[in-house]
Amino acid sequence: MIVCSCNVLSDHDVRSAVEAEALRSTSQVYGCLGASAQCGRCVRTIRRIMDEALGSARHPATAARGPRNPDSAAADRRSGITDRLSGLGPN
Repeated sequence: MIVCSCNVLSDHDVRSAVEAEALRSTSQVYGCLGASAQCGRCVRTIRRIMDEALGSARHPATAARGPRNPDSAAADRRSGITDRLSGLGPN
């Protein structure tokens, strides 16, 4: 499934990059895939895929349960905004 229309990135692309490189931020994912955040609409989806991939690598039996606590979703949103804003700086 395409998760980023601007860069034509699939969920498989994101998951493979995260698992192979142990990436921790959406900025790292974009960089690893030779892309950059454009409109930002995919940031939450990429973050969710990252969390699933990293969670399943650490805790295979519990990865499908979703966020560990209600604050996780808020932290993901903040992280996505921070990642998006960090891409706006000078190149």
